[in-house]
Amino acid sequence: MAEKPQPVRVLYCAVCSLPAEYCEFGPDLEKCKPWLIENAPDLYPDLAEELNSKEADKVGEQLQSTGISSPASSAPKAEEVKRLPGGKIKKKDKKEVVIEKVVRNKRKCITTVKGLELFGVKLSDASKKLGKKFATGASVVKGPTEKEQIDVQGDISYDIVEFITDTWPDVPETAIFFIEDGKKVPAV
Repeated sequence: MAEKPQPVRVLYCAVCSLPAEYCEFGPDLEKCKPWLIENAPDLYPDLAEELNSKEADKVGEQLQSTGISSPASSAPKAEEVKRLPGGKIKKKDKKEVVIEKVVRNKRKCITTVKGLELFGVKLSDASKKLGKKFATGASVVKGPTEKEQIDVQGDISYDIVEFITDTWPDVPETAIFFIEDGKKVPAV
């Protein structure tokens, strides 16, 4: 009678959470190397050899040096970047307000205002002020990019730039843009 096959035990990397065999294809192999050398040296024997040669070089340099290192020779710190899963780099949001007019049912318009929260403006207060100023309905909604934006009923794009710069002095007029025909156009 044949024995039951036993399940395969897979070793997962504690850094990138991929199986150890796939770390070289992951987002950042350099961060995984110390863990791989310590926990899975048989999978990547060349990493252990590379580490041993680097340690030998360091010892040789320490013996040759007099113990005083010049500050010019120290390597500058690499700039920290935020990495998303899959190795993608997260971009910082530009501080700008984007105003877009969306036409629905041929005659009705909705003006959307995006990016006010980047200047420290509370969107609920801003929508209330916009609704009172232009005598329309205004609400805070989540846009297609899962970021909150203000929807104002009606075409108010002609007066909204002046209202935003007067009401919130932190928002410069150079940071306000319109989207016309799919292109971003400065409001100035």
